Amino acid sequence: MSRQTQAIIHADAVLQNFRTLSSMAKHSQSMAVIKADAYGHGAINVARILQHVSPRFAVAIIEEAVALREAGITVPIVVLEGAHQAKECAMAAQYDCILVMHSYEQLQWMQKCEVSKRPHIWLKVDSGMHRLGFSTDDIEEVVAQNQSLLTNETTLVTHFASADNPDNDFTATQIAAFETKVASLSLPVSLANSPASVNWPQSQAQWNRLGLGVYGGQVSTQSIISSAVQLFPAMTLRSSVIALRDIAEGEGVGYGQTWRAQKPSKIATVGIGYADGYPRHCPNGTPVMIRGQRASLVGRVSMDMITIDVTHINNVTTGDTVELWGENISISEVASCAGTIDYELMTRVSSRVPRIVRYA
Repeated sequence: MSRQTQAIIHADAVLQNFRTLSSMAKHSQSMAVIKADAYGHGAINVARILQHVSPRFAVAIIEEAVALREAGITVPIVVLEGAHQAKECAMAAQYDCILVMHSYEQLQWMQKCEVSKRPHIWLKVDSGMHRLGFSTDDIEEVVAQNQSLLTNETTLVTHFASADNPDNDFTATQIAAFETKVASLSLPVSLANSPASVNWPQSQAQWNRLGLGVYGGQVSTQSIISSAVQLFPAMTLRSSVIALRDIAEGEGVGYGQTWRAQKPSKIATVGIGYADGYPRHCPNGTPVMIRGQRASLVGRVSMDMITIDVTHINNVTTGDTVELWGENISISEVASCAGTIDYELMTRVSSRVPRIVRYA
C-alpha cells in the first residue's frame, strides 16, 4: 500500500490486558466487550485473538454478532442492547446469542417467540444510571412474571455511571441498590466493567465485562491506581511524513493560519487527517512522535493531513514514521488535548485506515 497511514493492533497487548484484568477477579468469569468493532480495533481481529481465553464476548447489537458468526467465531455472544425488533429474538437463538432484556416490550416479543426459537436472556437492572433497564423496585416482579423465559444462563446485569472515579461514591450507591433488590432472586449477576474491576473490586461477581481496559485505555482517574495496573496500548496509530518545508518567522500554517512561526521553522506534513479519525479539534501543541522525539501539531487538522513542527529534530525526511498515539504517545494524553476520552478516539479511527494485527 502506498499511503503509510495504519492502525497497528498489538495482539500480545490485547491478550495481556485481558489476562491482567481477569486475574484481578479470581472468583469470577470475565468476557471481552468487542462492540463498536472492538472499540475500533477490529472485532474479528480481537475475537480471533481472544477466542480461546474469553469464554464469551459482548457486543451492542445483533448485527455485530452476526458478523462475528459469519467470520467463524463460535464463542457465545451477549448482545447488550438486546432486540431492537421482534424478529431479532429468533435471530439471536439462530446465531447462539444471549439477549439482554431491558424493556417490557422486549419481554413481550420473547413471550410471542416460539419456544423452540427462544434465545437465552439476561435482564438489565437500572441501578441509577437511568439509561436502560428495569427499575430496582420492579425487578423482582419482572423475574416472577417471566419465569418461562428464564434459563440456567439468565443473569441480572447493571452498569455503572462513574466507575472510573474511585472518589465518586455513586458507584457504591449503585452497588448497594442493586444488591439489595437482587439478593433474594438467586440468579447470577454481572456488575463490573473494566474500571469497576480495577477501582471497585466489591463489584466483581459471576460475570465481569471487560472493554476499555482490554485495549489499554485509562481505567481510573487516580494515577496511583492506573500505574499499579499495568495495561498496554493495543493500538498504535501511525502515518508518515509526505512533505517538508522551511518557513520564515511570522509565516502561518494551515487553514485560517491559526499558528504562526515564532522563528524560522521546519514544518512536516503528515498523511493523516480527520477523515481518518484524527480529531479535528486537536489544538496546537498536541504531541506526536517522530524519530524518537516528541513534536507538536501546528495549524488546524485538515481532512487528509496534519502539519507538525520538527524544527528541533535533525534529519527528518519524507517517509519518516509518525506515531499519533500508541506505544510512545498515550491515547489518553491526545484525548485530553482534544477535550474528549480514549473511547471516542479509538472508535473514530475510520475504515480507510487499515488495521494491521501484529504479534510481538
